[in-house]
Amino acid sequence: MTYPPLYILRHGQTVWNAQQRIQGSLDSPLTDLGKAQALQQHAILSGRDLTGFDAISSPQGRAVETARIALSGLFSHFDQDPLLCEIGVGIWEGKCRADLPVVTNATDSEDGALDLYQSAPGGEGFDRLCTRCKSFLGSLSRPSVLVTHGITSRMLRVVYLGREVGDLGSVDGGQGVVFHLSDGVQTKLSIGA
Repeated sequence: MTYPPLYILRHGQTVWNAQQRIQGSLDSPLTDLGKAQALQQHAILSGRDLTGFDAISSPQGRAVETARIALSGLFSHFDQDPLLCEIGVGIWEGKCRADLPVVTNATDSEDGALDLYQSAPGGEGFDRLCTRCKSFLGSLSRPSVLVTHGITSRMLRVVYLGREVGDLGSVDGGQGVVFHLSDGVQTKLSIGA
């Protein structure tokens, strides 16, 4: 399927990110570093032509706080869509990653061992997240700037790029950066790059 051009942002660092605590549907505020990362995203987007683009954020507090900073002055408003929420992690929400079972052969990333998100008891899992992301992307009719979360951002990009769910770990993550997707190609945009 062909999708319109996108800019995808992960929210800035939160208090729980700094503590290596899994958030899922729970929330914590941006740290000072997280606010600075959102300002970096604003600087990146300010240099792009966003004419005709919509802006859509996850309704979760950390994404909304990031959107307010990163999109300030670039859009008169942004919509919120629950399909952009972070992957559900069931009973592991709010727990520190160090307190969770060790997952063998886990792909480690700045989001921690990605397989933890797949293994979470009562969690959403990657297949359901993939279905949710496909539904969201299929609903887009215009180019858009999306503000979302670490795992959801990765899955949106896996779907956009026509890759398999198993490729989630090989898709870059990061806070303070912006991913531009157009015509099946992803470009990671950062300050100074």
